[in-house]
Amino acid sequence: MSKTVIILLGPTGIGKTDLSIQIAKQIDSPILSCDSRQFYKEMKIGTAVPSTGQLKTVKHYFIGNKSVTQYYNVFMFETEAIQLVNDLFKNHNALLMAGGSGMYIDVVCNGLDDIPDIDPELRKEVIRKYEKYGIESLRFDLKKMDPEYYKIVDLKNKNRMLRAIEVKLQTGKTLSSYRKSKKKIRDFNVIKIGLERDRKELYNRINLRVDKMISDGLVKEAKSLLPFRGSNALNTVGYKELFEYFDKKITLEKAVELIKRNSRRYAKRQITWFNKDKDINWFHADDEDRIIDFIKNFCKRSPCL
Repeated sequence: MSKTVIILLGPTGIGKTDLSIQIAKQIDSPILSCDSRQFYKEMKIGTAVPSTGQLKTVKHYFIGNKSVTQYYNVFMFETEAIQLVNDLFKNHNALLMAGGSGMYIDVVCNGLDDIPDIDPELRKEVIRKYEKYGIESLRFDLKKMDPEYYKIVDLKNKNRMLRAIEVKLQTGKTLSSYRKSKKKIRDFNVIKIGLERDRKELYNRINLRVDKMISDGLVKEAKSLLPFRGSNALNTVGYKELFEYFDKKITLEKAVELIKRNSRRYAKRQITWFNKDKDINWFHADDEDRIIDFIKNFCKRSPCL
């Protein structure tokens, strides 16, 4: 019987969490998260992790399994995720993965080449240049060195830009090129199901979700993480803006407005990333019955349930 990983993907705020619970129950599968910020146990509210009830309803992996004090990257995730998938396939023929982090989805499906360790002196030099000339110099260098990655990276995320520049200087290859053109051979099938909504509707959902995060205690959560604000995990929408509020650079009202705006921009970048993937089967996010029928029909043709 074929083994299959079903990937439910889409931009932030689209409605993946509720639907993933329903699909998981239908196919008797746990849920493997591929949201790169839900890994961190201290960031529950700001990353919209599933509720306590949802986590009890279906077993979840890769949620709250790391700390913001730990170093973690996409290559480490690939190793852990593939090992877990292989272990779970001993008792399951179909597994559900859900999330919106495109690169983390890609490593499960296709793998990434191994990037060699960066020379410490080179890293120091790249950081010194950033500290002297600022983030605009990173953007300029990245656009020149790796224009493909420049188009999709968060241009406020200095750590990701620094990483791409380091890789280019160290290896002569772009970080984009490390996304393998030749796929690694996985011994399981992959179905990708993408969720979409009207853009106006999506943006409204994002705005309402930010309001709920604030009412649920996001300000308090962010304040508790101030000592760790230098962590790459916290270079994240929802926390960066509140740190500026704590620094008295902006008002709370302005911080909330920026969280909404930056969340919408992040969703737009996710959509751009996913639209390049021709293997995604797109459905309206409310078409639960059609999506479940699609999965069942696929598994009839390639038995996995």
